[in-house]
Amino acid sequence: MAWLEYVLPLIFLAPLGAAALVAITLRDVQTVGLRSPHDNEPIREIAQVHRDRLEKARVVFFLDATLAPTLTLMPLVYGMGRMLFAERQSWLEWSLYGVFSTLLAMLFCFLILRDVQRLRRLTRSLACELAVGQALDHLIRPVARPYFVFHDFPANSYCIDNVLITPQGVFVIQTAAREFPLDFEGRPNNTVSVEQERLRFPGWQERQILRQVRLSTVWLRHWLTRHAQLTVPVCGILVLPGWQIDDETAHLGATRDVRVVDGFDLAAQLEATTEEVIDDAQRQRLVEALDARNQRFAHQRSSRSATR
Repeated sequence: MAWLEYVLPLIFLAPLGAAALVAITLRDVQTVGLRSPHDNEPIREIAQVHRDRLEKARVVFFLDATLAPTLTLMPLVYGMGRMLFAERQSWLEWSLYGVFSTLLAMLFCFLILRDVQRLRRLTRSLACELAVGQALDHLIRPVARPYFVFHDFPANSYCIDNVLITPQGVFVIQTAAREFPLDFEGRPNNTVSVEQERLRFPGWQERQILRQVRLSTVWLRHWLTRHAQLTVPVCGILVLPGWQIDDETAHLGATRDVRVVDGFDLAAQLEATTEEVIDDAQRQRLVEALDARNQRFAHQRSSRSATR
């Protein structure tokens, strides 16, 4: 029975298959979902959305790194089994096994490099958002200053990094992490020019991030008008931690719909405006409306995670 020559070598793949199965089973071993001991609801921290993305990226990296040697060796191990059971050896068949192993090795090298770059990018994004979140927390600690901040506030199909409510208005605060390019002497070139519709970084330019902040600002303004029955000023702020801001739109003054800042001493920058436009009653209505939406979506997230 010639077909046994192709079936019996599968026995040699059992240890590699078991190792792959163990790696897949243990992919979530480091995932720690903290839940409250009072109501068993997931505990949400600052930048929780970025934490979840980073955790998923680590799981993917773990799978790619552990499955790479196992799956890459499978064609060669199967070919060694064929040598024991086949009556005649075929160099063409052995070449195919080598080609398959090489292609798998190249594929996993690409995947692992992609995972490492993604982990670096998400880690930097998390660090930047945590820095901004901590700066905002300094605003709400003094009792005499009635400020409220919501982290990872749910919009229609995405989350706003931070929504800050102050007597001076409502602020949509988005954080963007970008790597610093190096100049010819190896020093970081961290100056970004801000125009009305784009950001000019050293070597590239971006428009989408400004559009996203404008979209979030407009969406929140309309949402508050509809659900809190209040028309309040909503300002968009884009934070680029570590960058030196060359704001070419500063001459527009109050007509700017998005401010771009470096995030250093963010609390002091937000406190610079002294004119109060929201009284205590309006601020309470805003907080209650935002908190109700935040709690509803948090409950939906916990329900989805419990059913998994």
